[in-house]
Amino acid sequence: MKMPLRGIIPPVITPLLSDSEIDMEGLYNLIRHLVSGGVHGLFLLGTTGEATSLQYKTRENVVKRSCDLVAGKIPVMAGITDTSFESSVEMAYCYKEAGADVVVVAPPYYIPVSQPEMIKYLEDLSAKLPLPFILYNIPGYTKHHLSVETVNRARELGALGIKDSSGDMLYLYSLIEKFKNFPGFSVITGTEMFIPETIIRGGHGAVAGGANMFPRLFTDLYEASITGDFEKIKQLQQIVIKIYCTVYNLGEYNSRFITGTKCALSVMGICNGYVAHPLSNFQEEDKRKMEKYIQEIEESLMQIKS
Repeated sequence: MKMPLRGIIPPVITPLLSDSEIDMEGLYNLIRHLVSGGVHGLFLLGTTGEATSLQYKTRENVVKRSCDLVAGKIPVMAGITDTSFESSVEMAYCYKEAGADVVVVAPPYYIPVSQPEMIKYLEDLSAKLPLPFILYNIPGYTKHHLSVETVNRARELGALGIKDSSGDMLYLYSLIEKFKNFPGFSVITGTEMFIPETIIRGGHGAVAGGANMFPRLFTDLYEASITGDFEKIKQLQQIVIKIYCTVYNLGEYNSRFITGTKCALSVMGICNGYVAHPLSNFQEEDKRKMEKYIQEIEESLMQIKS
């Protein structure tokens, strides 16, 4: 595994037939779709992967099947965030056995955690992990915003980098500035619209949910950002904006990012659109709207290629 981790790393959705049954054909189609789209790694069992809604055995099967399909072509990261410390450690060992390369650690959700408590948690957890780890900052879901000092302590404990999904560009820039002299430590944005700014500023890549659907769009945006092709960046970002305004904005609930991504993939014929409880699947009217959105986005991509 090359260091630092960089590029486009999709937060892979978990194709499901029910809350406990994986859509195996869909998972095969999705992994093949992502790898052929040129992504640089996979992040399994994150927020978009509905990890906290799945049984531990189902999560383990997702990692095992995905690693088998990837067959070492690109790095595979798997989330181990849990309210239970010991369950996170157990998942890390299971995922190592399943073939994962890196585990992803976010603050335990539900109970508010202070920065000193989070540092102690990371000190205790890192000592027990059988795999390298990367931090995941997503305060909107965990109630905890990792301070730059906490992130630095994680780096000292062996963290390979951080995925920042705070949506706070100033914080993201602070991370890039703080760790610019640590070449093995990756700063990766979880906000798709920040990809050019992240790369140009000195960051390493993005965990981009839209890459589930359009991996080549995001790998092209990443490459254009590296080369400084600002005309191409402008063209590609217009399509990313369209995804935000359509796929991510369909439906009235806050879960529409996950539900919309899964619905889009089902419309594209890649996998089942089922979402695990407590989320709800889109109804037929919204599915028809999604078909129209996907067609429009695909037409926009064809226009750029031509």
